[in-house]
Amino acid sequence: MLASLGILIIAATIIFVEYPALSKSGSKQEAVAFGILLTIGTVLGIALAFHVKVPSPLDMVAAIYRPITSFISTILKG
Repeated sequence: MLASLGILIIAATIIFVEYPALSKSGSKQEAVAFGILLTIGTVLGIALAFHVKVPSPLDMVAAIYRPITSFISTILKG
């Protein structure tokens, strides 16, 4: 619980520091991307603080390339 509070405080500090510069630049797309990425990072950080198993992006990459690797391996062995 304390870790999630710390993560939220850090996220609020990041917003406090970065948002004024984003609002002055006038780029709405940049502000939206910033908000989305910060939200995703905050949610994942809180999930990890509560010991929720968060899948690694490398697992998805491995699942995509595993059939290709085995196919190429069988061609080269044959």
